[in-house]
Amino acid sequence: MKTPFTGGCLCGAIRYECSAEPVVMGNCHCRDCQRATGTAFAAGMLVPRNAVTIRGDVKYYDVVGDSGGIVSRGFCPICGSRLFSKPPIPELIGIMAGSLDDPSGFQPGMDLYTASAQLWDYMNPDLPKYAKFPPPNNVVAADC
Repeated sequence: MKTPFTGGCLCGAIRYECSAEPVVMGNCHCRDCQRATGTAFAAGMLVPRNAVTIRGDVKYYDVVGDSGGIVSRGFCPICGSRLFSKPPIPELIGIMAGSLDDPSGFQPGMDLYTASAQLWDYMNPDLPKYAKFPPPNNVVAADC
């Protein structure tokens, strides 16, 4: 993905810029992500938190992730666009692929939590699939 990359919410009240390459990109099919996105999966990436500059007032909603750790989901309080997630790893922040100004640079490297995937959801057969979270040697440990 070309850096820096930018994005924001639907109404423009929140804008962000990231100056680092994503650590990992993937599609999460857990039930929590399905409910949070209102569809089959959440397409997102993890990036170093110190590489992201955010302008605007992001509101966060905390949930308990699969590992038992708190995951914060960031959204615009005006238009409701989901933009970020804060995994239990303080050095990283998640960015939702649909919030990118140019989402064509998003290249998912895996499907995770496929045990919760919906039968009507078509997954790219070329991507590795993980029933839950992938082993640590496959991805930086995070949580959904």
